[in-house]
Amino acid sequence: MNMAIKASRKPPDEGGDEALALSILVIDTDPERAVILEQGLVEAGYPRVMTIRSFNQLASRIALLHPDVILIDLGNPDRDTLEGLYQVTQSLQRPIVVFVDQSDRSMIERAIEAGVSSYVVDGLRKERVRPIVEMAIARFHSYEKLRRQRDEAILALEDRKVIERAKGMLMKQRNMTEEQAYHAMRKAAMRENRKLAEIARILLTALQIE
Repeated sequence: MNMAIKASRKPPDEGGDEALALSILVIDTDPERAVILEQGLVEAGYPRVMTIRSFNQLASRIALLHPDVILIDLGNPDRDTLEGLYQVTQSLQRPIVVFVDQSDRSMIERAIEAGVSSYVVDGLRKERVRPIVEMAIARFHSYEKLRRQRDEAILALEDRKVIERAKGMLMKQRNMTEEQAYHAMRKAAMRENRKLAEIARILLTALQIE
């Protein structure tokens, strides 16, 4: 396995507790460019740096290391390399930074679709590492917040639809008014210590069987 894990010296306190706690994975097949990132991270206050220097079995190796942030230096990648990489990154829910020497609009759009937080063109310099990492983390958290809000809104809408369907079925099959059906469901939810939507789903299943 071509993987180097570096135990870096403890940097000055300028990184703060949050930076000290972060584990950062550098993925780079070019040793010289990898050193630039490694040194830039340590000097910026990130001591927990790991390095992978090949793309072989990348998904399983990332899962084994479980980094908080991933920095990938690609230099001048072809589209097949990018597509293979993005198939891996698409499922990773963590800040990801990709460094390339040159790019175009379609490559940037594909990177965003694949869950890349920062796509840096011709910007591999030690002094830029810290602001790039901080920006990637901020963008990732912002995106995750929006994603959670979207998922919660979708779930709430689905729950309301299920509750309305269960209420309507109770009204029809048990000859209840809308208020009676709602209160019956609410009473069951309180008794069973369940959410109203859970009771509604149970009722729908039970009433459809009858």
